[in-house]
Amino acid sequence: MENTTTNPTTVAMLVGMQVVDNSGRSLGRVQELAVDVGKDSNRVSGLLVSKRGAAHRSMVAIEDLAKPLASDRRLRTNSPPHPAPSLTDTLFLERDLLDQQIIDVDGRKVVRVNDVNLAWTEDGPTGHATTLLIQDVEIGLRGAARRLLKGLPAGTVDGIVNNIPSRLIPWSCVDLIDRDPARRVRLKIGQERLAKLHPSDIADILEDLAPAEREAVFTSLPEETAAEALEEIEPKLQKELLQRMDSERAADIIEEMDPGAAADVLAELSEEESEKILEEMEPEERQDVEELLEFSAETAAGRMTTDFISVPRDATVTEAIEALRQFEGDPDTISEIYLLDDEKKLDGVVMLPRLLLAPHDTKLSSLSEGHIVSCGLHARDAEVAELFDKYNLRSLPVVNTARHVAGVIHAEQVIAQLREG
Repeated sequence: MENTTTNPTTVAMLVGMQVVDNSGRSLGRVQELAVDVGKDSNRVSGLLVSKRGAAHRSMVAIEDLAKPLASDRRLRTNSPPHPAPSLTDTLFLERDLLDQQIIDVDGRKVVRVNDVNLAWTEDGPTGHATTLLIQDVEIGLRGAARRLLKGLPAGTVDGIVNNIPSRLIPWSCVDLIDRDPARRVRLKIGQERLAKLHPSDIADILEDLAPAEREAVFTSLPEETAAEALEEIEPKLQKELLQRMDSERAADIIEEMDPGAAADVLAELSEEESEKILEEMEPEERQDVEELLEFSAETAAGRMTTDFISVPRDATVTEAIEALRQFEGDPDTISEIYLLDDEKKLDGVVMLPRLLLAPHDTKLSSLSEGHIVSCGLHARDAEVAELFDKYNLRSLPVVNTARHVAGVIHAEQVIAQLREG
């Protein structure tokens, strides 16, 4: 026979409800709703029931409960309760879910579980509840109000909370993360959907989470996503996250970061902690970061990234496009290509729009800007900001004393520096 869903309820409504046998004799009140996560995390497997003054709790299986009526404030069981079994793989909906933090991906923020919506399913005309399904997590005021008003007459509570809009996250979007020693369940919402958010949004979410939840969510992100998010997190939390993970995993994330940002992050750590991570990095990435670590963070060299594109001055558009294709850094950061003379000195700058609009056999030297703006390795933050403002720059090449390009500073790095100030 086809199952139908009836009589919606919630965890807040069921906890404290009286359970009686067929004769109406009280067996106790509901203390918890148990979910066997190893068997089926979408269904409540049983109710933990206890009597006042009793030392032990018993378990009432969901399939032993009679169909609850909407007007009935008691649950009836057709079989006597059983001693509570081993509950090592059990999720308790009140203790482990209510008031826990989860991530609302659509709202791009951290929210709190106020209640959990459930629904009974009945098997045809038999009148027996076969399952109690978990439907939604309530993150709005409705769930909070229902719990706050608990103890008042049911009609009064319903009359108030039913006028409050629901804010729900479907249970199908909620995944369980491993429990900590205190058996508090940490939650995440659709990890794949989370990874698709903008790194700044992920950073905001991570900053709002409690330390254990922050670590659990961050370590579950793909390395590239974790690296992008880490660049957006405030230094104190960057340090905390790296210190709580093993050096090999930290190195994998650091390698995905912009070298300048990676150097800034490692500079927040102790020399010993930084060295452990550097030892796990690939030689080329390690060298780039170590060179940047030698400079003060308040200088151009301390702000720059070593990810940029340079080609010989006599190269063609076709050769420049090939260099773009071979670039292993973040392509979103490239706004110009630098031209070098025979001695590898900076000799020209070509903006990407001019490059893409020119015929493929055009010499890049003919597309170069009329003037070149650059700064030295030890230029201070104020000087760099003044150059960006005066010339309306998107990027600024940083050159050494021989006028070799050592790196580049992007506008967003200057904006971040000004915000820090």
